Amino acid sequence: MKLFNTASKKLEEFNPIGDVVRIYTCGPTVYNFQHIGNYASYIYWDLLVRTLKANNYKVKRVLNLTDVGHLTSDGDEGEDKLEKGAAREGKSVYEIADMYSNDFLKNYRSLYLTEPDVIAKATDYVEADMRAVDEMTKNGFTYETEDGVYFDTSKFEAYADFARLDLKGLQAGARVGFNDEKKNVSDFAVWKFIKPGEKHAMRWDYLGRPGYPGWHLECSTIIHEELGEPIDIHTGGIDHIPVHHTNEIAQSFALSGKPLAKVWLHANFITIDGEKISKSLGNVYLLSDLDERGLKPLDYKMWVLQGHYQGTRNFTFESLEAAKQRRLNWRNRVALCYQKDIKSDDGLYDKVLAAVSENLNSAEAFAIIDSATISLEDWQKIDELFGLDLIDGTPDIDDEMRALISKRDEARKNKDWSASDQLRDELAKKNIAVKDTPDGSIWQYLA
Repeated sequence: MKLFNTASKKLEEFNPIGDVVRIYTCGPTVYNFQHIGNYASYIYWDLLVRTLKANNYKVKRVLNLTDVGHLTSDGDEGEDKLEKGAAREGKSVYEIADMYSNDFLKNYRSLYLTEPDVIAKATDYVEADMRAVDEMTKNGFTYETEDGVYFDTSKFEAYADFARLDLKGLQAGARVGFNDEKKNVSDFAVWKFIKPGEKHAMRWDYLGRPGYPGWHLECSTIIHEELGEPIDIHTGGIDHIPVHHTNEIAQSFALSGKPLAKVWLHANFITIDGEKISKSLGNVYLLSDLDERGLKPLDYKMWVLQGHYQGTRNFTFESLEAAKQRRLNWRNRVALCYQKDIKSDDGLYDKVLAAVSENLNSAEAFAIIDSATISLEDWQKIDELFGLDLIDGTPDIDDEMRALISKRDEARKNKDWSASDQLRDELAKKNIAVKDTPDGSIWQYLA
């Protein structure tokens, strides 16, 4: 199995560190609904887990939920996202976190995504965050200012390597109002103090003052507590590379003295009608918006898997409709397996697995599937690999529907077209169509 490692910029043969592949996935900040673009990366990482398991690897995966508010910029400034959400909704920050966490997980499961072994809420790890800051301070990587505890990036020589950062250029272009207590422009807060009178509902006492963890810290802490360093694979979006993942790498080294991850995978962005997803453009769609158009979450998953996690993807409703029809076509090919004894082409599943094992190339695997003859047994394996509900969502018809089809066949034999049409309409109400072929009638799903 080969994966493109962001750290090396190469396609590499994957070899796990131990008997279990340890994976960490950066999850959402739960202050608002997640739009369809947000879910694309979780679909890709679901494919990663399924492909590893299909290749007989054991997997332990952790996904975090950022339910501790962090600031609107990736740095240490701006409005707290959860506070902003709470003000918008007229709820407490804890109510906001619970509401949007539950919505995210509901949608996550509607996409038939593999359940993580650990769903880690950041609020459950605050005491561990404090211990982590203590350890980093003991190891000489932090310093204290009036507004928090900062990571001294000059103490970590490899800080700029991962994202190929130009630290000299960063220093030269330091913004007006730059915190003059910071030793380096690239330094970042691992713990923020709450100033007297400052509104911040989530607060914990540390170093004799109320405060809260820096948002990069939770991922390093959760990995340290749940998986241990180094992990096999760290996943996220390309927007995480220059700041969030760079800071994670620095923190984790300061905490453990070890590299954070062996392989880094980053998903590219999705645009909608050629534009960046933005509220100002009115192109922010939720999974629930698809339902209103007669489209299902799994149709969207099909659309996502038709492309590659590293590629730029442009979403349109026309392309989603095409993905819906492709999935329906696959379901009807499964339905045909219930009616006829169909044998797979030689080595069919092995070819599909080989394609997706080459850096998660599901697009190539789908092309193989489209042109192949496939047995029910291999469809079951394919469904396990991609999680599209092709089998459970495509059950064999029951005796009542078989009787209706048999009656329709008899009516057509007797040229009783009125009875035939009536029976056709009755079957359509049950989402079943009957297609007449030279070898007799076959049933298919309408949607």
